[in-house]
Amino acid sequence: MDYDVVVAGAGPVGLMLAGELQLGGTRVLVLERETDPPPARFGSMGARSVNAPTVHALNLRGLLPAVEKTALRWLGALPEARSERQDVFVGHFAGIGIRADRLKPPEPGEEFLGAGVVSQGDLEAVLAERAAALGVEIRRGTALTGFDAGPDAVDVHIGPETVRAGWLVGADGGRSTVRGQAGFDFPGVDPVFTGRQAVVDLADAHQLTAGGWQPGENGAYTLGGWADGDGPPRVHTVEFAAPPADRDAPVTAEEMQASLRRVSGTDVTVTRVHVGTRYADTTRQATSYRRGRVFLCGDAAHVHSPAGGQGMNLGLGDAVNLGWKLALVARGAAPDSLLDTYQAERHPIGAWVQKWSMAQTALSTAQGPRADALREVVAGLLDTPDGATHVVSMIGGQWQHYDLPGDHPLIGRRVPDLPLTDGTTMAAHFRTGRAVLLDTGTGAAAVAQAWRDRVTTVTARP
Repeated sequence: MDYDVVVAGAGPVGLMLAGELQLGGTRVLVLERETDPPPARFGSMGARSVNAPTVHALNLRGLLPAVEKTALRWLGALPEARSERQDVFVGHFAGIGIRADRLKPPEPGEEFLGAGVVSQGDLEAVLAERAAALGVEIRRGTALTGFDAGPDAVDVHIGPETVRAGWLVGADGGRSTVRGQAGFDFPGVDPVFTGRQAVVDLADAHQLTAGGWQPGENGAYTLGGWADGDGPPRVHTVEFAAPPADRDAPVTAEEMQASLRRVSGTDVTVTRVHVGTRYADTTRQATSYRRGRVFLCGDAAHVHSPAGGQGMNLGLGDAVNLGWKLALVARGAAPDSLLDTYQAERHPIGAWVQKWSMAQTALSTAQGPRADALREVVAGLLDTPDGATHVVSMIGGQWQHYDLPGDHPLIGRRVPDLPLTDGTTMAAHFRTGRAVLLDTGTGAAAVAQAWRDRVTTVTARP
């Protein structure tokens, strides 16, 4: 084999997966069709929220300080968030904001490591640096053009070159080449709205209202800037119409201007688009995340509206779940059946996210007095401690767990970062990606010596 695993796509999901695979002792090649990562100056156009499972995973791998440092906005412990100004918002449901001071105090023992908004470019830089430090080979400007998957290997075609790998993972986005060529079923529903984001030059920005979503007859828009006040403004429009036929065409000044005029009712002029993108609320999920030696991860496996910022987090969760399992199987240290748990554990969470995403689309795009009444009722619920806390907890992923056998309340849930009697914390022992066994005096560490090449034992108490 030239590589144990080839990963198509060097976005956050592909880079996270590559790092996990390399940490697990495999040889990894990442292919990325784009030559350059997202431009740093306009990174906030691709801003993404970071939820509880993602923060937890970053903390286990020692990456959380670097991500916090580059965050556009970071929310610390919940008691601190609740003591801030009353107009601080911690999220939304269908565009209806949720205030921080409405959140209930965390339950005793409930862990909240933080959450925030990061630029996709900054997050990719952190994950790319980590992957490179671990020895991952990343080829930019190099697209996967095809592959032949057999029972024992996958021949991956990169233009005229072919490399042989044990496994192929498609982390190449919503219009995944890997998914299409492998023949995965991808059922779902077609879009009802189109969103456009762009960093632009405006000739007459005074015609627009800055800050927050501004509703219009044909949709809504928001106008924002940069945290330091420097640089051109960012505009974001949502229209109740299907996306153009050519989804890959660049977003032009003319297109952005027409969209902005339709939703704002003004004759504002866009003179230049520095960088822009469009998206839709297409909602689809692969029926299976695996076909033989080919896997799907992230948007390649599921797409939905970006409302709530759950897409990237869902994909990162896929990567963390698949990485250690595929690494063990590729090394011959675990049976192939371990890989079946990837589908069993991640597919239900993807389905849940899609359900909540479609609910937000239904509420935000409905029009007329009945829809206005429903939004008013939901806004009232979100203004209560119970309503606000429930929705933030659900969208923030606090509920996520895997359905595993056993009666203990922690089984299948994220391991809490408890301080230990040896002066360390639980998370500090997960940096290497190995399994961790905490022996609190039962003698389990002695038994685990048989697996000392893949298990870290810790003899301490919480």
